[in-house]
Amino acid sequence: MSRSFARIVLAVSLVFFAAFFLWPVWQILKGGFLDADGRLTFAFLGALLRNPLYLGGLKNSFLLAVAATMLALLLALPLAFIADRYRYPGKTLLSSLVLMPMILPPFVGAIGIKQIFGQYGALNALLIATGARPAGWTFDWFAASPFWGVALVEALSLYPLIYLNALAALANVDPAMEEAAASLGCTGGRRFWRITLPLIRPGLFAGSTIVFIWTFTELGVPLIFDYNQVASVQIYQGLKELGGNPFPYALVFIMLASSVALYAVGKGLFGRESYATMAKSTHAGGPKTPGPPWAWACTLLFAGVTLVAVLPNFSVVLVAFSSAWHATVLPARFTLDNFRLALGHDLTVPSIANSLKYSCLSTLVDVVLGVAIAYVIVRTRVAGRAILDFLVMLPLAVPGLVLAFGYLAMTRDGRLFSFLNPVENPAPLLVIAYSVRRLPYMVRSAAAGFQQTSVTLEEAAANLGCPPLRTTVRITLPLIMANLIAGGLLAFAFAMLEVSDSLVLAQKQAYYPITKAIFELFQLLGDGRFLASALGTWAMLFLGLVIAGASLLLGRKLGAIFRA
Repeated sequence: MSRSFARIVLAVSLVFFAAFFLWPVWQILKGGFLDADGRLTFAFLGALLRNPLYLGGLKNSFLLAVAATMLALLLALPLAFIADRYRYPGKTLLSSLVLMPMILPPFVGAIGIKQIFGQYGALNALLIATGARPAGWTFDWFAASPFWGVALVEALSLYPLIYLNALAALANVDPAMEEAAASLGCTGGRRFWRITLPLIRPGLFAGSTIVFIWTFTELGVPLIFDYNQVASVQIYQGLKELGGNPFPYALVFIMLASSVALYAVGKGLFGRESYATMAKSTHAGGPKTPGPPWAWACTLLFAGVTLVAVLPNFSVVLVAFSSAWHATVLPARFTLDNFRLALGHDLTVPSIANSLKYSCLSTLVDVVLGVAIAYVIVRTRVAGRAILDFLVMLPLAVPGLVLAFGYLAMTRDGRLFSFLNPVENPAPLLVIAYSVRRLPYMVRSAAAGFQQTSVTLEEAAANLGCPPLRTTVRITLPLIMANLIAGGLLAFAFAMLEVSDSLVLAQKQAYYPITKAIFELFQLLGDGRFLASALGTWAMLFLGLVIAGASLLLGRKLGAIFRA
């Protein structure tokens, strides 16, 4: 395409990000570091860091993110290594099932976990039924330690992100390098630690960064577990005092600075490293077939981890199909009424329609803008494309809670964007928020397609007199259609099930998206948790189909979309 078109795309993209990414971030900085007279001050930040309540919340959030990331890494790394290096019974099926935790938002999984480990949950009923505990004995496992409850739910939900990145990294390690080490006597665990692990470190860090940032700023799971001693919940509770309390601004700034710093460290240490090493054609490579005992051991390990990881999914489905589940191992009565009621409830029907509308519009924005940005980054040499490349990936490093808070700050009465105030109608702001948050997925998918498609095909079309725009539409886009469909599906699906933006920005029931409806249903007494689980099951089925389709289209390249 012409350089003028590239400049137009660059200008439009920079304006879009300036208005709906940089400006919200500036509003956070302004609220936390400017006093009533507009002078720069660090008094609010200093007071916050001296306040034991806020300091404790930040400490808990950081430790929670570390714990969840380490647990997810311990789950993902062995599975990725086994999947890459060995053949074992049931490998195809288990490799698909390992992605199942991704089809359920973590806070919905927390509903299922509470049903199992609650005071009158399935685990206690099982202990009583087997005689391990006397009749009438109760114990709320995660109420005793909600920290580990939240960490476990996050790890079980997010470890596939590390698994996908680790698998992609292992697939591009040249087997000849490991064989050379083995020929020099470096074998077994020592070869893994000294040779393999350093080569896949960029992939591990990429996946771990997403898990850390996600958990550090997670709002839904701590709310479900009533674990209020974390910074995200403190920010959520401070939204009512947005106009006169500077501490939420300072808290959000610390979360933003921590996330961006981690992103910058990753880019600085690993940004120029590549998964690929030497050409894999130097060796036949490929997975090995171990002896039957080791092959079945691989199957059992994969199946065991997957079974534990899908426990929240399974529990949510059981709650959705039950009408009574109290102090029993399994539900006492099963019913389909929850699904009928969930799809007929005055809270859920509008929420489904709202989510479909918001997600379709945001995906349309992402597809149009994402393809154009990817083309400019990969196919042109226009000045400023490196800045655009960096800027378009920043939403992966900036938590949804931070951006949602910034949107609230910039749309208050008297501000430049007050016409988007979500108090009256949050729909436009939700569409914008979903677009900004999911645009990196579309850009990554499209950019990968452009990089894999030889530019000589476009040059040949140009030599035959085909205009640049027509060449792109008729030649290039059909060749990368699988990437575009996969990126669009993921952007749509994750917009449908976005949590932080939905909980913070959707403030009127008529405009609730699905995730806000699930949260509100869970709060209801009586059959609220059953209806919330039924709606969560519908969402799980939908997202499962989307991720399965994206996985078929992209294969192992799926993990690259989730790199920070």
